[in-house]
Amino acid sequence: MYSKEQVIAALLLYKKLKSIPKTIKLLGYPSQGSLCTWINDYPDVIAPSQRKPIIHAPIELKLQAVHRCINNGETVKSVSEDIGYTKTAVSIWIRKYKQEGAVSLMNRKDTDLPINPSDIQSTDDIEALKAQMYEMQMEIDILKETINVLKKDPGVNREALSNREKAVIVDALKNKYSLPKLHKHLHLSRSSYYYQSKVLKSEDKYINLRLRIIYLFHSNYNAFGYRKIHMLLKREGITTSEKVIRRIMKQEGLIVKVRKRRKYNSYKGEISPAVDNLIKRDFHADKPNEKWLTDITEFAIKAGRVYLSPIIDCLDGMPVAWTIGTSPNAKLVNTMLEEAISTLKDNEHPIVHSDRGCHYRWPEWIKIMDEAGLIRSMSKKGCSPDNSACEGFFGHLKNEMFYGYNWDDCSLEEFIQRVDAYINWYRTSRIKTTLGGLSPLEYRREIGVGV
Repeated sequence: MYSKEQVIAALLLYKKLKSIPKTIKLLGYPSQGSLCTWINDYPDVIAPSQRKPIIHAPIELKLQAVHRCINNGETVKSVSEDIGYTKTAVSIWIRKYKQEGAVSLMNRKDTDLPINPSDIQSTDDIEALKAQMYEMQMEIDILKETINVLKKDPGVNREALSNREKAVIVDALKNKYSLPKLHKHLHLSRSSYYYQSKVLKSEDKYINLRLRIIYLFHSNYNAFGYRKIHMLLKREGITTSEKVIRRIMKQEGLIVKVRKRRKYNSYKGEISPAVDNLIKRDFHADKPNEKWLTDITEFAIKAGRVYLSPIIDCLDGMPVAWTIGTSPNAKLVNTMLEEAISTLKDNEHPIVHSDRGCHYRWPEWIKIMDEAGLIRSMSKKGCSPDNSACEGFFGHLKNEMFYGYNWDDCSLEEFIQRVDAYINWYRTSRIKTTLGGLSPLEYRREIGVGV
């Protein structure tokens, strides 16, 4: 395809530029593969000095690179740039090491014994290298057990592990390494190891308490931390310290999930005159039906969107009435307000505080409020702290029954039922520290106001 003159010209230009892409760009030919073939086929044109010899990395360098990537958590890219080898080479070293161990990284010259008697002292170097490889392998195995058994992060500080956690790692590796070496690497004394081993093998004296804590946590929407679990146990006559409960919950992975998302915004402009903020962030009430809060929140699931409109009483945070629907329309809020009004006595005319959403400024809402003798109050524009007590209810609801759950297979009707069930549970069973460990319903019965 190309004459010999063209081949020689390309090789001479490559010899001068020392770059295959630049050579091809200037000449306009050949392909990269063809030029590489010509370079190998005409060694007399390309001087030996122009051809980079393949330099095998020494075993020490390979082990250090593998150790930095696996044990120290450094990226392959940063390590390769630092030692001057490609990312591919470093990745191959890591793969070989994981599959076959440190021996697979040794070059032929690393494994051959010296033939020259004058070099016989290098056998000491080989023994030292083997010892170094043994130590590095132990460190990597310890890290693996820390990640796999204890579920710690790869960058965990080994000094921060408890003696109990260190004993678990030793037990996992004692058939591969000697106990003294493991104790030394983990900075664990012999007496501490045997004490922890005895504790680990002994019968769990908290087994019944442990099972009860697990049940209470999961039966309350995974929403209660150790303080509320302590309150529930105390109500059942089970006396134990909060520290024990916290430790058991940590061991069992009973963690309350918290997640925040942007709230639904119903503001559509100043469609009617706003009223004053009568609440002024004072959410304390001395009796039921003195101060009410309302707002709308949105749930987005695969089946569609669901909207909740509740009335929250400032006395104890109880949802007085609520409606759930698939559209944030006037019917949603007006029906909720009428249901709440039906629970009032003749002499009760609470302040109803809301944001400046369009639902609370439409003529029908205002008419229902006026006919019932209720007093309107509104937050400042875009100021959610002015209605923070109602926002707090939404936060509890979403953190405890919505976020962290898979709703892909849930229909709109089923989801609405789940939200309704949670709010009923919130009224009757969800204990609050501010109410002395009672639910809103229990608190009202305690102070004798009824529901």
